[in-house]
Amino acid sequence: MQRLYDFIRRHPTGVDTFWAVVLLGFSMLWVVSAGTGSVEGHPVGYALVGLLFALVVALRRRAPEKMLVLSVGLGLAQLAFGITPFVADFAMLVIIYTVAVHDGPRWASRLALAGGLSAATLSQLRWPVEGPQSGAAQIFFTIIMTVPFALAWVLGDSLRTRRAYFAQLEERASRLEQEREAQAKVAVAAERARIARELHDVVAHNVSVMVVQADGAAYVMDSSPETAKQALDTISTTGRQALAEMRRLLGILRTGEHQEAGEYVPQPDVKQIEDLVEQVRGAGLTVDFAIEGSPRPLPSGVELTAYRIVQEALTNSRKHGGPDVGASVRLVYFDDGLGLLVEDDGRGAPQEMYEDGGADGRGHGLIGMRERVGMVGGTLDAGPRPGGGFRISALLPLKPAH
Repeated sequence: MQRLYDFIRRHPTGVDTFWAVVLLGFSMLWVVSAGTGSVEGHPVGYALVGLLFALVVALRRRAPEKMLVLSVGLGLAQLAFGITPFVADFAMLVIIYTVAVHDGPRWASRLALAGGLSAATLSQLRWPVEGPQSGAAQIFFTIIMTVPFALAWVLGDSLRTRRAYFAQLEERASRLEQEREAQAKVAVAAERARIARELHDVVAHNVSVMVVQADGAAYVMDSSPETAKQALDTISTTGRQALAEMRRLLGILRTGEHQEAGEYVPQPDVKQIEDLVEQVRGAGLTVDFAIEGSPRPLPSGVELTAYRIVQEALTNSRKHGGPDVGASVRLVYFDDGLGLLVEDDGRGAPQEMYEDGGADGRGHGLIGMRERVGMVGGTLDAGPRPGGGFRISALLPLKPAH
């Protein structure tokens, strides 16, 4: 049964042709069985009309508007040449339904409705009912014969409206699915960018400290073993911190694995900036640190962003500031946000690094800063400082931007 249904759906014109042949056969049988009295003078006309109405049924889905016009012409020809309605006129109901259900030009649907409603009336005027109560009988038969035409149009138009409604629902569902996929891709890209920023900040800062301490230890290994030992201790501590943060970031990726409570290190916050400054000082960079305003709890996103900005700024000062560079860190608590100012008096970074991120892949730390600040709705300014050195200033609002 399913195969038959699939065949019918794949070959609609073939099915229509089959029914057209059936209609033509019944029309010819009617002409023959009606006798010479009913078709006297018009046998060829009846046969031609029957053949053309069969063609209307066969091509109704391929060319509905053209078949409608042909049906109207056949109906007018019947009125003009006195070819009384017979079996072949059933094709009028079929084409009216087809045009109404077809999503074509509205004029065709209106013409089908007007033709269907007027067909019975014109037929009764051309071939009136004879008898003592011919007037009432004529009105009665007109109404009865008009109903099938009206029902055919209403049924087709209702089905067309329903199909359009379901098509709209499918289109909306498809559009929502595409939007969900796009949002999922954006979320994945944002998460990857966030993890990349975290990895950059952790690796760049801690490895930079370890390299500086290792160089210093190698330099004073023979002359000052105690200093070299302190540098090695700093390297060990910094390495453990880097591993702890790396473990935390990798744990974020392992969403399907069970993790023990306390295995992850809490995310850095503003309170740990002072520890960060002490660590940088221990690595040999002179840093002046000050807090203005009344410290208070901040949103976690703002706290992490502030810590990472200071971390990256001090790392850049150590990498690009040159020898004997000094830096300063200022945290300013405003009523509606947190201000950061990190400056150094070194030689600063090349201009292409803080403008475009560097053609050779350098400068991603500043790009990460801007992305972090943008995520919390803040503003960031990075560039040369008047009088030499480099300056990074940021304003982080307490409420995220909408």
